[in-house]
Amino acid sequence: MPAPSTYTYKLTEEQGEQLEAILRRTNYKFNEVPYTRFAAKRDKVSVAFYTSGKLVVQGKEAKEFIEFVLEPEILLEARLGYEDVLNPELLLPRIGVDESGKGDFFGPLTIAGVYVNESVVKAWREQDIRDSKNISSDKKIADYAEIIQKTEGVVYDVVTIGNEAYNRLYTKMRSVNKVLAWGHARVIENLMGRRYQMDPEPVRAISDQFASDKATVGKALMQLGREIELIQRHKAESDLAVAAASILARHAFVTKLKDLGTRHELEFPKGASKQVEAVGREFVEQEGADELSKVAKMHFRTSYRVRGLPEPARKEWRKR
Repeated sequence: MPAPSTYTYKLTEEQGEQLEAILRRTNYKFNEVPYTRFAAKRDKVSVAFYTSGKLVVQGKEAKEFIEFVLEPEILLEARLGYEDVLNPELLLPRIGVDESGKGDFFGPLTIAGVYVNESVVKAWREQDIRDSKNISSDKKIADYAEIIQKTEGVVYDVVTIGNEAYNRLYTKMRSVNKVLAWGHARVIENLMGRRYQMDPEPVRAISDQFASDKATVGKALMQLGREIELIQRHKAESDLAVAAASILARHAFVTKLKDLGTRHELEFPKGASKQVEAVGREFVEQEGADELSKVAKMHFRTSYRVRGLPEPARKEWRKR
């Protein structure tokens, strides 16, 4: 089941000091958490104020804390429950797109797209749908994915680029960002082909800006994808539709990675760590270097190390 509700705010240093004083005065229990100015708990709510100025409020009584402490004492305005008035774009029908597996040596690249409308946004308000990177376990990812897929009004699509196809695309395009752009464009095209299932039709598609040049994705868009406004921005996963897409993409990646492991009788770890390298060597010993492209992304430097090959020289980047 989803975790208790989580809310985030941006506070000034002075507001943070005021809140800390209130929490100490009302017998909150303080504890040390990395990168925070303070972190405190009481009953069914926890509060953490980070050095970046971000405040995170979590727990079953988080909403009550915001309504009766944070808003009247610190923010001096009511925001909770007025999100749609303050930011009507939150309810716009739209498509969110995100990927998983880009930084993982083993396993495919998965790209998901999720259409949401006003009823979906409101249904998810209490479900704590959030960026998959902030969800700690594969089990929770699976739980959230099920909620997303079963929500009435949602239309979603997942494109999985298996390792052999990924390696062919990379060899042709010579750029991870171009492969990503193709995947994002493919998902948007697939969803736009199902507009008849969407009520109302989406007014835009939103994705993370993973390339320095926004035209990278724009150029990759296909016929139907060009009919919709594309918004690329950093930290796009703060948008509910993109957060949902990140969860479906991660769930698909994790599932496919486990399937690969079952097929080859190995447990393929995520990421590109020393453990990943050790499993890569084991795979090469068992099945041969020629088979590696069926389970791994061959442009990773790890692929050279596990095959006992010299690594290519690193590119020297220069500012223009």
